[in-house]
Amino acid sequence: MTELETCMESLIKIFHRYADEDGDGKTLSKKELKKLVETELPTFLKCQKNPKTVDCILKDLDQNKDDKLDFEEFLPLVAGLSMACEKCYVLYEKKGKK
Repeated sequence: MTELETCMESLIKIFHRYADEDGDGKTLSKKELKKLVETELPTFLKCQKNPKTVDCILKDLDQNKDDKLDFEEFLPLVAGLSMACEKCYVLYEKKGKK
């Protein structure tokens, strides 16, 4: 597999690893989402000033309002964080070349 294909596979596996904790395997409950964010995105969580960050994420991403995130609802979180990180990367690169 290519590097990008490997990254995509990892994303899918991570989502399902946490979604499987309650036996459902298809969606992340609030508890599963919280564990995923705490374990897989600890730096992001530490930077948040709102103690209800996970609640806000769930509310914002839960399109069908079932209090769970399926993979399609989860992806915007990863995409949004990736875009923010890429902006930081570009700024860092510009500073390094000065």
